Amino acid sequence: MTMIHPLSPEDAPAVAAMRQAASAHKGEPLGPEARPMFDAMFAATPAAADVRVEAGTVGGIAGVWLRPANAQPGARMLYLHGGGYVLGSARAVTHFAGQIATRVGADSFVPNYRLAPEHPFPAAIDDAVAAYRGLVAEGAERIVIVGDSAGGGLTLALLSILAADKTKGVAQPVGAAVMSPWTDLALTGDSFETRADADPIFTRGVLLGFADLYLQGQDAANPKASPLHALLVDLPPIRIDVGDDEVLLADSIRYADLARAAGVEITLSIWEGMPHVFQSSLNQFHAAEQSVNAIGDFLRQRLIDASLSISTPSEV
Repeated sequence: MTMIHPLSPEDAPAVAAMRQAASAHKGEPLGPEARPMFDAMFAATPAAADVRVEAGTVGGIAGVWLRPANAQPGARMLYLHGGGYVLGSARAVTHFAGQIATRVGADSFVPNYRLAPEHPFPAAIDDAVAAYRGLVAEGAERIVIVGDSAGGGLTLALLSILAADKTKGVAQPVGAAVMSPWTDLALTGDSFETRADADPIFTRGVLLGFADLYLQGQDAANPKASPLHALLVDLPPIRIDVGDDEVLLADSIRYADLARAAGVEITLSIWEGMPHVFQSSLNQFHAAEQSVNAIGDFLRQRLIDASLSISTPSEV
């Protein structure tokens, strides 16, 4: 299912203001020196009420636990942050991930996966796998996975890795939601041309810089780096939210088309006028609130459905 959300009249002035503010910096290369700026940007997301924040380690990966007051017993959410595999941290996305955690109703772990260029591919995906397996080892009964941007790419790559291990008895996630996922580090999507002017933040050059720092000469088509090239069978239900005005639009559309053809239950929501990971601007865009609410509803229902299937005895 694909849904198109028109730009609302309420959001139009805020979008125009955002574009004007971002225009002076569009296309600027971003490396490790941008980490403080990037973290401060995400830290500006309003904090959710009644979410306890704790440092923790899961599967040997340090990070942050977010524990909302309405958490369902046995339910867990794994949140993988974005930042082009070079920027971002668990602490920086505490408010944003907490907003999603409280809507989902699940204790949530945000790992500090290793960043490039200090730790190139496959360090990030290896840490994501370790954190997921750590949640399973700690007794999580039902797990959903969420990621934004590069974290969305990690989420989708993780789903395929776990599905390949299904025959080994590895517990599978019951659902996943990704925002503006980066699914193709080879940067072959046509939206690098069709949305080059519309995207207020990114250019192909900026993303190529991130990819080079992360891959350091390794194959961009490796499915653990670019889930667009992964085997997309036996995956759980997935929701993708993406802005129509971003160069990574085709990464979402192409992935959704391939996953749907492989039999995956997938929902693609395209938000007109919206930039990359607009959901973090909950205090700026009405569309951000609508998208985050929809993501919360989707994942909460996956957890409820899984709980019912566990508690309902199978017919003999």
